[in-house]
Amino acid sequence: MAIKNYKPTTPSRRNMSVVDYTVLSKVEPEKSLLAPKNKRAGRNSYGRITVRHRGGGNRKKYRIIDFKRQKYGVEAEVKTLEYDPNRTAYIALIEYTDGTKSYILAPVGLQVGDKVISGPDADIKIGNALPLANIPVGTFIHNVELYPGKGAQLARSAGNMAQLMAKENKLALLRLPSGELRNVPENCMATIGQVSNIDHANVKIGKAGRKRNMGWRPTVRGSVMNPNDHPHGGGEGKSPVGRPGPVTPWGKPALGYKTRKNTRSDKLIVKRRNGK
Repeated sequence: MAIKNYKPTTPSRRNMSVVDYTVLSKVEPEKSLLAPKNKRAGRNSYGRITVRHRGGGNRKKYRIIDFKRQKYGVEAEVKTLEYDPNRTAYIALIEYTDGTKSYILAPVGLQVGDKVISGPDADIKIGNALPLANIPVGTFIHNVELYPGKGAQLARSAGNMAQLMAKENKLALLRLPSGELRNVPENCMATIGQVSNIDHANVKIGKAGRKRNMGWRPTVRGSVMNPNDHPHGGGEGKSPVGRPGPVTPWGKPALGYKTRKNTRSDKLIVKRRNGK
């Protein structure tokens, strides 16, 4: 995979780059695996904005991804490698020997025509899915389940991978892409390899319009607002924050303030991503 840079024909083109998509199959998505996706623009079920700066953007349909890989022992052939507008990783269309088709996250190195399989007896090969108990220590994996049977939740973004560090007391110790060390039940499923589209992090957006196409609206600093809109607003000229530290528009501390509420799995975290 490579980054494609443009000649500076306009000011925005000078700083713009895209991922080279020539490795992807030039096909339409599988219609049976498409679902409608309505725009929410950052609003919850009550219609209130809970995520700011969202709205607009191109229309897109959701690709139904098989995050569980529970079709054990049935071999599947990779038919296409495709772009997915809903995620940073590429996806692969696979067809099982019984004729069933499904989308999976495409790992680095997976090619059209390759065979993949899932289950406890699968080989340690890129694209195969196995329980963590059947994967050798030290293997790089992605698409990892957090709870058995729920579907993969960890290491799903472009270029990400986790490493299996140890296995003990029916728990598998993983080093996640963030640096966090955490235990996961060893009967959780994981896929061998690294998530595709490694160069995604090196892309330069280049212009504001491209960000609008992605569904992001402009962000404005609090210091340039009025005092009734933001705690940092107001004052003559460039003014300091005027209080002990930077805060959100609602007065909560913006730096170093802990917001984690999921205490159920705290006991499974061996080392936090901040080193504590």
